[in-house]
Amino acid sequence: MKKWFFLFTLAVLIASCGEKNGFESKNPYAAYFYPWDTLSKFYLYRDVANGLDEQFHRIYSIKDSEGDHIVVEVYSSDGRIIEATNYNVDSLDVMDHMVVNRNLEKTKAEVFKDKAFPMNSSEETWLASRFSGFLDSTLILREVKRKVNKEISDFEVMDSKADAVVMFDHIRMTNFNPFTKKEFVQEGDAYTYFAKGYGLVEWHSKNKKVHYKLEKILTQEEWLKIITR
Repeated sequence: MKKWFFLFTLAVLIASCGEKNGFESKNPYAAYFYPWDTLSKFYLYRDVANGLDEQFHRIYSIKDSEGDHIVVEVYSSDGRIIEATNYNVDSLDVMDHMVVNRNLEKTKAEVFKDKAFPMNSSEETWLASRFSGFLDSTLILREVKRKVNKEISDFEVMDSKADAVVMFDHIRMTNFNPFTKKEFVQEGDAYTYFAKGYGLVEWHSKNKKVHYKLEKILTQEEWLKIITR
């Protein structure tokens, strides 16, 4: 179970966008995600169910020959990068997914389904990618099917209030051993919360045994001080 909860925290990868310097997105939920900014920001999340567990997300925006996109990198509490996802700003679809394997090598995942955020309140999106296992030689197919659950006014974010949208995610993890040809499937449900002007501010499993909340937004210099202390 503990391993599944670890995988769950990785499963909740967040698309992002907002408006700055004329930036726009066709996704109607764009206002709930990270503001467009080429300067890196580090979001510190704490598991309120297990107070010592932390996770960092680095968010930064890019404009290149492929257009506007936003990168979300996930780091462990000791500053090790775990994975990164590149999102198309216009649609919030996934462009690329990178995962660090058991040999601490950055490897490109195979993205089979690229839809990360619904375009309306009734659509269900499907995000699926396959990559090498974190702990052994298995291959992992991670699938997230997401629907809008509800919208909330004056949702508590750190020491402030903001409008938020709640997503309901069904997560399916298929572990495949290429040597024994055996599969092991784990499934679970989660809720993810996105607030206007912030992006991802909270997520938890259905039973809240894993429950992360945004605690601080850091500059790169502040983040480096924390992981080197």
